[in-house]
Amino acid sequence: MSPSYAHITGWGMAVPDKILTNHDLAKMVDTSDEWIVSRTGIHERRIARADQSTASLAAEAGLRALQVANLHPGELDMIIVSTSSPEYIFPATACLVQDRIGAGKASAFDLLAACTGFVYAINLGAQAIKSSAVKNVLVIGSETLSRLVNWKDRNTCILFGDGAGAFVIQASEEPGGVLSAVLRSDGSGGDLLSVPGGGSRHPASMQSLYDGLHYIQMNGREVFRFATRVMVEATQQTIESANLTMDDIQLVIPHQANQRIIEAAARGLDYPMDKVMVNLDRFGNTSTASIPIATVEAIEQNRLKPGDNVVMVAFGSGLTWGATLIQWSGPLPYRRKVSPRKVQWFARTRSLLARLRRRIEGILWGRE
Repeated sequence: MSPSYAHITGWGMAVPDKILTNHDLAKMVDTSDEWIVSRTGIHERRIARADQSTASLAAEAGLRALQVANLHPGELDMIIVSTSSPEYIFPATACLVQDRIGAGKASAFDLLAACTGFVYAINLGAQAIKSSAVKNVLVIGSETLSRLVNWKDRNTCILFGDGAGAFVIQASEEPGGVLSAVLRSDGSGGDLLSVPGGGSRHPASMQSLYDGLHYIQMNGREVFRFATRVMVEATQQTIESANLTMDDIQLVIPHQANQRIIEAAARGLDYPMDKVMVNLDRFGNTSTASIPIATVEAIEQNRLKPGDNVVMVAFGSGLTWGATLIQWSGPLPYRRKVSPRKVQWFARTRSLLARLRRRIEGILWGRE
């Protein structure tokens, strides 16, 4: 059996149209544009409309990635949605995406590793391909963190935004693709960045609402120190595991959390900032969606090209952190053009028929 390599063959992003600027925030809480920019580098962020959700943004980003890869949704074997703001506790947001895009034979599940989740998901999808268990994987990072933000807390509401990004990962006999990955965690720091309410420890109640346990809570100073250290370590470790050096890397795409953290990590790596992709000034911290969104923009700006070695590195709640090294390739050769969006009509019809079948079965079984 020929070895399988896991290549990134498609990419897409979806962000809300609504823009919330720092000047807008200054009308809501005690802050200013100068204060926010000096501490974070963020100028504005996107906020989802009432009719948008983590699943709808994820499906849109996924369809765009499938369009680039020229892959029919029905050919997907697996869908992984990484998110910290799922549609529901269950069912999995990935299952809702599977239904929306018409991926009839795909397994689907959510991955919760906070802002590091997309890096975890890339490695999980790549390993499934390398083991020959699957051939086509859709990995999505999607967030509507504006629904978890306390808009009276100036330390957190200035940071987060909404959006989604997606990669298609496909099997190929051509060497390249995902070369290495380093994934780490340290649960002793779990309280540094969390949403305490809504789980089994603090189920939803009047008291949990009153105490604000359903909002993002963060110890910014501790997270900053942790992030600057692990971003450097994870990048170095994943490059070393591929027997490469920083000189072999054409681009670093970090989690877009804070400009100062990114600059500190670049200094720690002795790596020039002009080879680091940064777009948090326009999108803020979109958690697990930030790396794929930044990747799409890097491609559009011609900063990431086939043959380039790129490191994607992230940190997040958990605490989690990790990095992956990818030799960028692009879409696999194809004979005919497909249109993933045309499948949506059939997907909606299939979904309605499946619901109708279950209703009929319920009526028949109810008579027994």
